[in-house]
Amino acid sequence: MEGHHLHQGPLKRGLKNRHIQLIALGGAIGTGLFLGSAGVLKSAGPSMILGYAIAGFFAFLIMRQLGEMIVEEPVAGSFSHFAHKYWGGYAGFLAGWNYWVLYVLVGMAELTAVGKYIQFWWPEVPTWATAAVFFVLINLINLANVKVFGEAEFWFALIKVVAIVGMIILGLYLLISGEGGEQAAVSNLWSHGGFFPNGLEGLVMVLAIIMFSFGGLELVGITAAEATEPKKVIPKAINQVIYRILIFYIGALSVLLMLYPWDRLLETLGAAGDPYSGSPFVQIFSLIGSDTAAHILNFVVLTAALSVYNSGVYCNSRMLYGLAEQGDAPKALMKVDDRGVPVLAIGVSALITFLCVVVNYLAPQKALELLMALVVAALVINWAMISLSHLMFRKSLDARGQQPFFKALWYPVGNYLCLAFVALILGVMLMIPGINISVYAIPFWLALIAVFYVLRKRRRGEVAEL
Repeated sequence: MEGHHLHQGPLKRGLKNRHIQLIALGGAIGTGLFLGSAGVLKSAGPSMILGYAIAGFFAFLIMRQLGEMIVEEPVAGSFSHFAHKYWGGYAGFLAGWNYWVLYVLVGMAELTAVGKYIQFWWPEVPTWATAAVFFVLINLINLANVKVFGEAEFWFALIKVVAIVGMIILGLYLLISGEGGEQAAVSNLWSHGGFFPNGLEGLVMVLAIIMFSFGGLELVGITAAEATEPKKVIPKAINQVIYRILIFYIGALSVLLMLYPWDRLLETLGAAGDPYSGSPFVQIFSLIGSDTAAHILNFVVLTAALSVYNSGVYCNSRMLYGLAEQGDAPKALMKVDDRGVPVLAIGVSALITFLCVVVNYLAPQKALELLMALVVAALVINWAMISLSHLMFRKSLDARGQQPFFKALWYPVGNYLCLAFVALILGVMLMIPGINISVYAIPFWLALIAVFYVLRKRRRGEVAEL
């Protein structure tokens, strides 16, 4: 065992350009698109395509704001560092811990989804059992080293990307050749109750679930500390976000909704009494009668969820490392083994994520919706903090007469637009029973972090007096 003694040490810059491009790509393709879209479809119908475009636009603005800061200062624990430096201690403390909790919750949601995908093949396997098995597996991958993580993520993400592109091509072929049957037609987008079957309100009401899909784009910020050439790699990764949103969200969903009337698709999805019982993507090919495609896609959505959880484990341990470096978490969390893996940080995150197995055991039907709502609440805080930190960051640059290398779009108007969008999301969530609990939890969460922050300050004060 002596080869793996723990010591304080730096993280290793072991991630290459291809790793970072695919981690960025993989972060945004997961349960939100494959499973969350079922809940969105119910309320918005075909207008969900517009919803993903709107949310994607704001996600891109936020990414550019984050990108501008990262390129100037590529550090571990990115937004916590910026909130700390340009805004103040409490803001940095909150940004870091909130992001950590966000990813723990994302991990829980993804593990829950994995259970639902496995039920497509083996309906009798309870979701908590599946969650437990994959929980162990992914944590083992992350304990290996950064290169193993980078490789695993590279292939996970590649599978997703190839599959979605394949699905779009297959879908278009079925549409154009008429092989999809008479129900496959472009007019499906408006002929079943119109493009807005439940009015504009139906679309606005699901913006929060749509936003869940875009959480994970900020992962690029976390990889910055382990990127070999941040000034080159990061702008490239961020600018490609717009194409990803257009192809993977808008493209895939448009093809999906043309292949089959959305209202009939909903009936089969809702048959199990749980709107998130299966993926619309898998269901569609099942309905068209292409079983092979359905099985392949189910395998893909399964790897997609695992890949997001894999990124989450990676990202969380790095966030804790960054927090410890700043003095916002116990110094022990900075301990790495000889391969540069922050072992304790991975362990602590895993311990909390394990609660997901418990939640699935106690409430298998409600688990996913509740976890998704909590993720969005944490994401709202996160996006708001990126936008606000960026405003202060730019003020500080302007005061020194410095020009950023990779400029954010439409500063400062873009920042205010993002903050208004985030406020709208909170308002929408308050109106949805079952989801509004996560909004009520926000003030308690902010207060709890404040208490810990004050305690930590006090403890340091005592040390200072000695």
